[in-house]
Amino acid sequence: MSEIWTEKYRPKEFSEIKGQDEIVSKVKAFVEKGNMPHLMFTGPAGTGKSSLSLATVRALYKEKWRDNYLELNASDERGIDVVRQKVKDFARTKSISENFKIIFLDEADALTREAQQALRRTMENFTKTCRFILSCNYSSKIIEPIQSRCVVFRFRKLDKSAAFEILKHITEKESLEMDEKALEALYAVSEGDCRRMINILQACSNAKAITEDRIYSVVKSAHPSEVRSVLNLALQGSFSQAREKLLDLMLNQSLSGLDLIKAIQKEIPNLEAEERVRLKLIEKCGEIEFRLVEGSDEFIQLESLLATFMLAGMKK
Repeated sequence: MSEIWTEKYRPKEFSEIKGQDEIVSKVKAFVEKGNMPHLMFTGPAGTGKSSLSLATVRALYKEKWRDNYLELNASDERGIDVVRQKVKDFARTKSISENFKIIFLDEADALTREAQQALRRTMENFTKTCRFILSCNYSSKIIEPIQSRCVVFRFRKLDKSAAFEILKHITEKESLEMDEKALEALYAVSEGDCRRMINILQACSNAKAITEDRIYSVVKSAHPSEVRSVLNLALQGSFSQAREKLLDLMLNQSLSGLDLIKAIQKEIPNLEAEERVRLKLIEKCGEIEFRLVEGSDEFIQLESLLATFMLAGMKK
């Protein structure tokens, strides 16, 4: 009962991994041959990189997988000493029952450049006894010599059909009810991150029926209809009402300026305005977001954005 759902429903076999069919089929082919090169999994968080690594190890070694597998999170242990000691010591010893062992380096893009250079030599010297699986969000942060020694697989964010399949499986297992609007809302707020999506679902699970409003209240995200209402008021020239509603959203729902800017940017394409106006508003959103990141006052900047919306509406 106390288990975290992201671990409870983590895929253990290739068939359970959703949304990355092409990558899974290629990795599965390596496993069936009983041999594989060094692999690099790169892509956004929550897309199945760690899950595919574990599924690969389980498929290769069956019940002996723990004896032939080392997992390190490079963001915690990112220095050269980790590569020279832990990684090298594990890589240099031969497996008793298998041809090679596997080292999984999660968040490898957090490794220092010196550590990456040391890792390159280790990958080169111990290919007979060890294979590496590197996982990272940004492959550009991995030095070219390491990338050239790996087969690189680029993961994409989960599409809607794969996400819905996962959600429906979990809700069925947990005896929960979710309508189509709630599914759409959960997919929207998680932005294709499966781990975040499952965490939000678990946070909402103290009620049997999960609704769209409940999801937005749990994640403290502005409801799209409320944001759209603020923008329409500004476009129609009701600046005071739009400002009041915006202030209400920020204070009553504890939303930051950056949260609101992102919500506003998503709603601009849905506004009934000319293409030229929408483009100008998106450009202004980018400018305001930069100012907020630099430390400007949130409410003043958002008022400035509303003023731009109002002026754009007056010019129509």
